Amino acid sequence: MDPAKDFDSFVATRSGTLFRGALVLTGSREAAEDLVQETLERACGRWRAIAAMDAPDAYVRRIMVNLANNRWKRFRRVVPQHDAGDDRPAPGDDYGRVDSRDQLVRALQRLPIGMRTVVVLRYFHDLSDAEIAEDLRISPSAVRSQLTRGLEKLRAQIPALSEPPSSARPRKGTQTR
Repeated sequence: MDPAKDFDSFVATRSGTLFRGALVLTGSREAAEDLVQETLERACGRWRAIAAMDAPDAYVRRIMVNLANNRWKRFRRVVPQHDAGDDRPAPGDDYGRVDSRDQLVRALQRLPIGMRTVVVLRYFHDLSDAEIAEDLRISPSAVRSQLTRGLEKLRAQIPALSEPPSSARPRKGTQTR
């Protein structure tokens, strides 16, 4: 297969997923677009070698995570604290869901980069402990530790994350089987 077409196909199928991960890693649409662009530029330059690997997705994801970590170290910024309160969006409240998503992204930005990366790879890329460990070149137990501490910090920042959604709670007088 032609490497250029192969790369075009990779970009067409994976750029959305890369963008979602980049958005959570960076916290800003513009920075995420830049991160994905730079990631794909670097991948394009080495595409023949990357395409020959067992897991090109993992390699490209690793490029993105490394670039995000480098940016974070270079341009540390203070994210303003935002009181999440106990307000949950009402069912069908699109604006409330956007606000909740914004709170989550802000809370993720306050996590140390290692914890944030592990949380993003687990919950936004659906990777297992072993896959995350391989991508980040750390042990699976370090992944679990970072994930546990990261989730604890997120729950402390956004208490609503600790509670089940109101629709999941049984109503008084109803039986659950």
